[in-house]
Parts: sequence; structure tokens; C-alpha cells
Amino acid sequence: MPVFDWESPETYKRAQEEAGITGFAWECLRRNPHYQREYGEITGHDDGVTAGFRRRWGVCFRG
Repeated sequence: MPVFDWESPETYKRAQEEAGITGFAWECLRRNPHYQREYGEITGHDDGVTAGFRRRWGVCFRG
């Protein structure tokens, strides 16, 4: 597993260039403990991901 110096501006710049803005945003979001908790709560139900969840977190899931 690669080791990154997340305090380095050069590392962030390279990550943004390689991942693109969508990939970079996803990496930040998926590490957010509030997002992780809420996603874990809703995926256990039959309703799945709701429109409110998508609006709140600004995400779209492919079907």
C-alpha cells in the first residue's frame, strides 16, 4: 500500500491530477465518518439509498 504525505501540497496536486475531481471528491467523502455511518444505516433497509441521502451528500449511484 502506498504511503502518502497528506500534508504535502505536491501530493494533493498529483492526487487531483491523477484521480480527477470526481475521484478526488469520492476519496474524501468515503473517508468521512458521518457519511460512513449514514450510508451503513440506510443500506440495511429495503428502501436503500434515498433521494434525501443523495441530495445531502451530493452523490449519484450508478444503477
